Amino acid sequence: MPMSRWLCFAVSALMMLVSVSARADLPTTVSRVKPSIVAVGTYEPTRSPAFRFLGTGFVVGDGLTVATNAHVLPASVDANRREILAVVIPLGDKVNVRSAVKLRSDPSHDLATLRIVGPALPALVLSSGEAEEGQSVAFTGFPIGSALGLKPATHRGIVSAITPISIPRGNARELNARQIRSLSNDPFSVYQLDATAYPGNSGSPLFDPESGAVLGVLNMVFVKETKENVLSKPSGISYAIPVRYLNNLLH
Repeated sequence: MPMSRWLCFAVSALMMLVSVSARADLPTTVSRVKPSIVAVGTYEPTRSPAFRFLGTGFVVGDGLTVATNAHVLPASVDANRREILAVVIPLGDKVNVRSAVKLRSDPSHDLATLRIVGPALPALVLSSGEAEEGQSVAFTGFPIGSALGLKPATHRGIVSAITPISIPRGNARELNARQIRSLSNDPFSVYQLDATAYPGNSGSPLFDPESGAVLGVLNMVFVKETKENVLSKPSGISYAIPVRYLNNLLH
């Protein structure tokens, strides 16, 4: 075989091997990520269903801290009806309900952390770097909430763009001078994804398909509504808050 043809064959074989290896990495990564995914909502023992799903969360840090979107958390719970903030951990055909309390909230970036009770869960590692345009990513959460059962689902895509955004507060009365300046002069960047997510994916981790390191937090309400308020119909575009803002909230 001529040397040039041999080199072409070797390069093609190597590219195929790399491609197969990359595809094989995601199932392994998903198996590591799923034990850290929880459903966030409220629990009321006399209600049917007792657990009301509000969004996705994922375990970080010491295994008892859950990260999610700030808008996922309820404004209040009804203590008179014994309603509590809670997370549900899927365990095969069963679920484990744990009570939770809010630790910190960053409304400007729509992020929040919770503290849960019970044994520590596997925690995801947060990336110290930034995602790049064109980079492959995946996210795992509950896209349709509890409608199809609380089974974590994974979607894959790429970062199609890094685009500026400012998340408004709930109404004008909640704005302070710092936030008004931020809205007009200091937008931050979010990841625009070509993978389709749904409102139930709010709070899902956006991660590297090979390492599992968290690159961002899916946001399917505030960012999407702000970016697409001129559209008559929602697009299939999804968005994520870069993980650096979650790192700031945790430290």
